[in-house]
Amino acid sequence: MQQVVSARTPAHLWVVGTLSLLWSCFGCYDYLMTRMRNTDYIASSMPGVDPNAALAWVDSMPMYAQVGWGLGVWLGLAGSLLLLLRNRWAVWCYALSLVGAVLSLGYQIALAPPLPGAEGPMYTVMPYVIIAVCAFLAWYAWTMEKRGVLR
Repeated sequence: MQQVVSARTPAHLWVVGTLSLLWSCFGCYDYLMTRMRNTDYIASSMPGVDPNAALAWVDSMPMYAQVGWGLGVWLGLAGSLLLLLRNRWAVWCYALSLVGAVLSLGYQIALAPPLPGAEGPMYTVMPYVIIAVCAFLAWYAWTMEKRGVLR
């Protein structure tokens, strides 16, 4: 009779999973508020930027960048939930979320025209931070799968 050995869940998985869930919820909220064209939200989250100009800037993004943004936030949320459920599909969700972030934010970093009023570290550094967080979460889930923590 074979026995299945399951790796014990490390405490850091709950910490990373919970922080990832909070991070992803904010990304999904930002996506929804922008897609719902909530100018009050945009004005409060992007000081110094005209909300209508921000919406026009988002509307001008190519389809691959817009699809990437949706993939990034929604698969990041799915990955967070699956990580907390210790499900191996978290690896794929986080990996595709990273691809989406690179498509969307890569466009913003390398190809997009500058958004008037969007100056300072929040606008220049944050895209790199988001990509780094996505890469870390994909690596973390992959590591947990290799250690047998994710089923």
